[in-house]
Amino acid sequence: MRGGLWQLGQSITRRLAQGDKKAVARRCFATDSDLKKTVLYDFHVAHGGKMVPFAGWSMPIQYKDSIMDSTLNCRQNGSLFDVAHMCGLSLKGKDAVSFLEKLVIADVAALAPGTGTLTVFTNEKGGAIDDSVITKVTDHHIYLVVNAGCRDKDLAHIEEHMKAFKAKGGDVSWHIHDERTLLALQGPLAAPVLQHLTKDDLSKLYFGEFRVLDINGSQCFLTRTGYTGEDGFEISVPSEHGVDLAKAILEKSEGKIRLTGLGARDSLRLEAGLCLYGNDMEQHITPIEAGLTWAIGKRRRAEGGFLGADVILKQLADGPSIRRVGFISSGPPARSHSEIQDEGGNNIGEVTSGGFSPCLKKNIAMGYVKSGLHKAGTKVKIIIRGKANEGVVTKMPFVPTKYYKPT
Repeated sequence: MRGGLWQLGQSITRRLAQGDKKAVARRCFATDSDLKKTVLYDFHVAHGGKMVPFAGWSMPIQYKDSIMDSTLNCRQNGSLFDVAHMCGLSLKGKDAVSFLEKLVIADVAALAPGTGTLTVFTNEKGGAIDDSVITKVTDHHIYLVVNAGCRDKDLAHIEEHMKAFKAKGGDVSWHIHDERTLLALQGPLAAPVLQHLTKDDLSKLYFGEFRVLDINGSQCFLTRTGYTGEDGFEISVPSEHGVDLAKAILEKSEGKIRLTGLGARDSLRLEAGLCLYGNDMEQHITPIEAGLTWAIGKRRRAEGGFLGADVILKQLADGPSIRRVGFISSGPPARSHSEIQDEGGNNIGEVTSGGFSPCLKKNIAMGYVKSGLHKAGTKVKIIIRGKANEGVVTKMPFVPTKYYKPT
């Protein structure tokens, strides 16, 4: 599935339109009994979800509408995503913050209770093990969500370091929230629709903030965040209430918020200039190279204290040799691994994600180029199927973000 969610969804749409349902089933649908299913699996199938294997799970790539239409509807009205394949966990104990700060680049100690941030788990060479949204619930409780495809390695990494930390007297424990399911509600109607299902005033919950509250009769973890560039929420709900909550959200929206699959989720995050781990960020890419310098807290820049800090702090001082940038290009959409050349035909980098933007009606992509050639307006050539296509380095996000922040 590396870099192929949008493309796979388009392939499915074309084949279904041509009546080639057997080929789609052979190539794309989950037939492996080992695939895990979220609590919404039957709900997806009943609503026309086209299920595909993703990170060991059977997940909807799209529903009855096209990926193009789903993307536009999210920006105009709203989308409900099943993201229960991702892994939520809690770290607790008086040393939970100091423990986590050994593994991530964020200034966790500086977060006010009930607030969070995007961060990166790093390795000894400064590379990214995974990116994660972390929330300081209290000074002794951290809630975080890690990517589905990274779950096993992330949990092994955390557990290994936790054992060593506790052996030295550190007070920290963890709980993996496999008893809960995770929904993402995104788009301009997300807040007004969700407000119908809770007595808490959502207008006082801003981007990056977290609350434990009652939604549709269930105690939920609510974070005002998302992966689309739109205002919205990630809702952790007890698994036995997941389907009821999904039904209630769709019902309260009067059909305007739609179930949305991984295909549109990929095009939405690309338009928002957000990284997909495994494509735009990997074990050999540092947060500085990935354009996430802002995520390194001021105190962490001064003190270090996280894995790979020597490499990362040196890049902060000297600058990285490569940088993640956005592109707009002509010809067919750029794909992951497409070569990037300067105007003289010299290799300067590689595309990591690309596709056709449903909102902008043009090709967009992101990738890495040599430092010095990363400035907006720099002309490049992107090689697709052996042919050079005109491109230009462009600032991200491609589509303006609409995060709900204090005015």
